[in-house]
Amino acid sequence: MRKATAIGTIFATSLIGTGMASVVFAQQASDTIAPERATGTTVAKRVEAKNFMVAAANPLAAEAGRDVIAKGGNAIDAMVAVQTVLGLVEPQSSGLGGGAFLVYYDAASKKLTTFDGREKAPMQATPKLFLDDKGQPLKFMDAVVGGRSVGTPGTVRLLEDVHKRYGKAEWASLFSPAEKLATDGFQVSPRLAGLIASDGDRLKKYEGPRGYFFDASGAPLKAGHVLKNPAYAETLSAIAKGGADAFYKGPIAEAIVKTVREATDNPGVLSLADFENYGINERDPVCVTYRALDVCGMGPPSSGGVAIGQMLGMMENFDIKSFGPDNVQSWRILGDAQRLAFADRERYLADTDFVPLPIKGLIDKNYLGERAKLLDGDPANPRALAKDAVKAGEPAWDHALLFGRDAALEMPSTSHFVIVDKEGNVLSMTTTIEGGFGSRLMTNGFLLNNELTDFSFKTHDNGLPVANRVEPGKRPRSSMAPTIVMKDGKPLIAIGSPGGSQIIGYVAQALVAYIDWGMPVEQIVAQPHLINRFGTYDIEAGTTAEKFAEPLKALGYEVNAGEMNSGLHAIEITGNGLVGSADPRREGVAVGE
Repeated sequence: MRKATAIGTIFATSLIGTGMASVVFAQQASDTIAPERATGTTVAKRVEAKNFMVAAANPLAAEAGRDVIAKGGNAIDAMVAVQTVLGLVEPQSSGLGGGAFLVYYDAASKKLTTFDGREKAPMQATPKLFLDDKGQPLKFMDAVVGGRSVGTPGTVRLLEDVHKRYGKAEWASLFSPAEKLATDGFQVSPRLAGLIASDGDRLKKYEGPRGYFFDASGAPLKAGHVLKNPAYAETLSAIAKGGADAFYKGPIAEAIVKTVREATDNPGVLSLADFENYGINERDPVCVTYRALDVCGMGPPSSGGVAIGQMLGMMENFDIKSFGPDNVQSWRILGDAQRLAFADRERYLADTDFVPLPIKGLIDKNYLGERAKLLDGDPANPRALAKDAVKAGEPAWDHALLFGRDAALEMPSTSHFVIVDKEGNVLSMTTTIEGGFGSRLMTNGFLLNNELTDFSFKTHDNGLPVANRVEPGKRPRSSMAPTIVMKDGKPLIAIGSPGGSQIIGYVAQALVAYIDWGMPVEQIVAQPHLINRFGTYDIEAGTTAEKFAEPLKALGYEVNAGEMNSGLHAIEITGNGLVGSADPRREGVAVGE
């Protein structure tokens, strides 16, 4: 008996453009999950299941994952189906042309581990990749569009390597849902239609996306248009039959390299050797203890696990539970903890395969206790943390080294999903092609990433090397933060979000709401956002978060209200089964049995 109330054939609540438009788009008759906004806060659906659950950013992808498990597959099998469908129906966010981070709990071994499928810089890349002929950093979007920004994709290799190790179902069978949708067609969702329209000029620059995302008259595709992608179906068929080697060797790799190197105006340096030499890494999770729970996430080249761990480690020194979500002091402490974590992030975090980093020192309780003293404020009149106090700390090092500050930007695109299967395996995966529509280059039915723009464009800062500078074969730093919280050695909740560098704040805020304030999963994914990365306090417009604008200004902050389009997905593992929810700001759902 299926208990999931958010049926996967509904798209709901699409935040398009700059407004907070509520849209319900039905592909066929089913339950309506329209949002409620009586209090200025979008309400998410609570979904309960006894045996297994999938929460993903698109209903078709969630249903594909659910069906795989219902037929006897496990979480890793479902992961392959979910990702390949997402790459078709949500191509602007993730796909075969991008990379991913996976946090995975294996029930048989009772082990938590992580897999790094991040893209790599081409071996012909140099630190000057994003500098102009005068040695100055390029404007960001000038670097994004075209081949220069494309790194070696990692998603396909991650899917295969992890499936070989943990999967149960036949590899080829897992591509059938996406292949059928690509062949028969799927309805363009309201979110995708809105994003195509808003990115029209860039998408039209190259023939591939111009012919795919626009009709014969040159108009962007409308919501409800049935879109077929035979080229994607052929690519999936090749990978299903030939494994990841069909992607990293032969015609598909050759077509990607040709597309990148022959891009007009902004060619790149990707080569077939980069594909042949690409491999994923299994890495230890970054775990911190917070309120007697182990919060575990992805380590470098992602900054997500470390930054969230730092924020929680500082906040543990304060009684956030007593303050509660309606007290501006909770948000002062949370926001300034994020500012301090970001100061360390900009200086220290990068690909540890290239740069020795003080990871243990950054999440050390004594170090974070000292950093937390900066958040104390004046008890009589607590104010915002002074700008000159927000600088990188001096954690204990395993190696003596000093870096300059980073100058990387990170665009708010990406996708995320969580899965719990019948055996108790749990995964949290964040997957991306970086910015919306990536490099805007397309081949073989999928878009190519612009991941290399996550590197710092400048190589040195005041004479010091930047840790996250471009180097051949290096993986760019990320903010992706797939997370699994453990209690007594067992998974308690799996969570994550898209959103560029705002991911760290989205996930940290949700964890505080869950752990300190006791909110259920459907509230933590829909809670209005308040984030402070660099000093200006960003609050989510059109929500109850705006009530904090004046109190935050009174504490000395500059405040900016705007759209904050997270895509949180969470599944809680309880004694009575599973409880899941999907962020109502996007089109995601949780489904299960």
